[in-house]
Amino acid sequence: MENNDNNKVGAQLATFAGGCFWCMVTPFEELPGILKVVSGYTGGHTVNPTYEEVCSETTGHAEAVQITFDPELFPYSKLLDIYWRSVDPTDGGGQFHDRGSSYRPAIFYHNEKQHEEALASKEALQNSGRFDKPIAVTLEPAEVFYAAEDYHQDYHHKNPLRYKSYRSGSGRDAFIKKSWNTEKDKEELRKRLTPIQFEVTQNNATEHPFRNEFYNNTEQGLYVDIVSGEPLFSSRDQFDAGCGWPSFSKPLHDGNIHEHQDVSHGMLRTEVRSREADSHLGHVFNDGPKPGGLRYCINSASLRFIPKDQLEQEGYGRYLPEIDD
Repeated sequence: MENNDNNKVGAQLATFAGGCFWCMVTPFEELPGILKVVSGYTGGHTVNPTYEEVCSETTGHAEAVQITFDPELFPYSKLLDIYWRSVDPTDGGGQFHDRGSSYRPAIFYHNEKQHEEALASKEALQNSGRFDKPIAVTLEPAEVFYAAEDYHQDYHHKNPLRYKSYRSGSGRDAFIKKSWNTEKDKEELRKRLTPIQFEVTQNNATEHPFRNEFYNNTEQGLYVDIVSGEPLFSSRDQFDAGCGWPSFSKPLHDGNIHEHQDVSHGMLRTEVRSREADSHLGHVFNDGPKPGGLRYCINSASLRFIPKDQLEQEGYGRYLPEIDD
């Protein structure tokens, strides 16, 4: 995944190893502030290693991804959060069904500030009690990073069926779901959210049309996920679809949402979920305004609205240009 802004002044590098690098690209790509994600090899002792050499365990390298990011839009701490939720941090001998040192998990820090943040996040995860075993991810100074062969770059786009089959079969997705979507987390959310917010975001419920908070909102501002606060939609893209729910022609950034096939209630629909919190948001339909022609039909209960004049004080000031008409 590349972006023409990857040479932007102030851009920084982050390097993570978490098993198969095919699976470590998708958690980071298409997010605002992520300028480039490259699959490659690092942490070894040979120059310009090939995939076959790395897999043979003779080079000392690990499969890794190197991320070019804008820290003003996407701080390193958020990259660390995504990393921990993308791996089995207790398995130092590989990741899932990929075994050996070339699949070892590691955070390669590029400066002392990254080292301090990575160490603090590792200690916080260890002390959280989420995992029964010690956190085995190593923190290592970044070394020379060698880009992998072209056919490995953006593999999930070039070979989507094989990628999905591999990822599912490896056990990675099942582990992530089990480790991060726990009943303990849901109980905490139940206390924090209203009953309808909980049912919509966690149990895929749908609120009543025309009897929800934002279906006819005309104020300028930003809509964020009620659970995580991740920015999702701009009032600039909201329109009156006459359906009784907030409707948007597009998300704020494609990378902040996931779309899934939904066959519930005897219908075939495309469900929309937030990326970070995995909240159920609503559905997207092909009957929206041109030129895009899409209608993101979203439950008010999954959203929190921040008026334009409050964005700065709530830490969302960088999104002001995406609110103005």
